[in-house]
Amino acid sequence: MTKIDGREIAKKILEELKTQPTPKNFLAVFVVGENIATESFIKQKERVAKELGVDFRIYRYKEEITQDHLRKEIHKIAEAKRCGGAIIQLPLPEHMNAGYVANAIPPQKDIDLLGERMRGAFYNGRSTILPPSVEVVRVILNNQNLAEENIKTVAVVGQGFLVGKPITHYFLQKVPNVIALDKGDDLGTLKEADVVISGTGVSRLIKGNMLKKEAGVIDFGYGADEGGNISGDVDTDSLKDVAFYTPTPGGTGPILVACLLKNFFVVNKEV
Repeated sequence: MTKIDGREIAKKILEELKTQPTPKNFLAVFVVGENIATESFIKQKERVAKELGVDFRIYRYKEEITQDHLRKEIHKIAEAKRCGGAIIQLPLPEHMNAGYVANAIPPQKDIDLLGERMRGAFYNGRSTILPPSVEVVRVILNNQNLAEENIKTVAVVGQGFLVGKPITHYFLQKVPNVIALDKGDDLGTLKEADVVISGTGVSRLIKGNMLKKEAGVIDFGYGADEGGNISGDVDTDSLKDVAFYTPTPGGTGPILVACLLKNFFVVNKEV
């Protein structure tokens, strides 16, 4: 049973990026309100960006800001010639629609593929970059020498627009069988899956006895269990006889940040 070292995989991606010209344009991240978990993610992105020599700029707004005002702010900054990419740190306050707000980002600078135009390009096979979550899965499978054409069944638990939906769509084009589940569904069919990918945010939702022997497990979930301990969707303590799994923290998170920066480098290559 292999425990995936996300930090080591991310390090390799960053080392490759360091061999490429550093984009001259800045990377903007928009943050609304205050959230302790959010701050840790922002710091990760900022640290990696600085390691790569990227000009990383944080724009903060109070939780009370209206959607339309926020969109105007994002559009004004992201449209600037010197802005090479823009990220909206999620989650946004409950009174906001993330997709609607993200539409303020010009598509060529939407490196998270949050806006309708970039999501549409991805779902229609026209995007030059992949959603970071999809790229993370590809990187992990490659790291495990598991070719997509050798996978028969993939299960995706959680159908959020950042993780579940794009990953489900990606594998519908790649493998014979895809099981799309949400956090309230019966998870009995997980036993059929060669690879299980989860992103519900429900701590320890998936137990080891729900999984097929020698399955691969990729966990994007991030939350706290009843004891206040950071954990993912998968109860890693109960795992046995799986081929590989990603821990939380230290699994998909570092790779996700590296893939996001990789997208920034790609869209700024000719700038």
